[in-house]
Amino acid sequence: MDIKDLLNPEESSGEAKKESPLKSLEGDLKFYNESLKEVAVEIMAEGISSYPIFVAHQHEVKLGEVILDKNDLNTEWSIHASTLEEFMEKGLILPEKQEKFLKQYKDAYHFMCVFVIVPEGANFVFFPYQ
Repeated sequence: MDIKDLLNPEESSGEAKKESPLKSLEGDLKFYNESLKEVAVEIMAEGISSYPIFVAHQHEVKLGEVILDKNDLNTEWSIHASTLEEFMEKGLILPEKQEKFLKQYKDAYHFMCVFVIVPEGANFVFFPYQ
């Protein structure tokens, strides 16, 4: 799934279209681009995981390690660094779904894997490094 798939929610019948909060996420990911790539490469180079996952959120989340705090950086989204292994430990990716996840996972040197948490739910997106 591409982040653009999440940016334009379908208009409800008769209601005015609201701007998705994910538009601000796209801007923040572009702003954080270099830092996120460095962290992903470090996770892989140090042998921590071959599958880094970034957790993007606007509220408190107990998953991964905080690497970019929206309050410190005056942005709208905070980012935590995590891994496939942590997602499996916490039951967010079930063992029987691991193979499916790995087939969807894109090259971590060219795409950031972002687990986006919004009030309506959460989903993975792959966003290209600039």
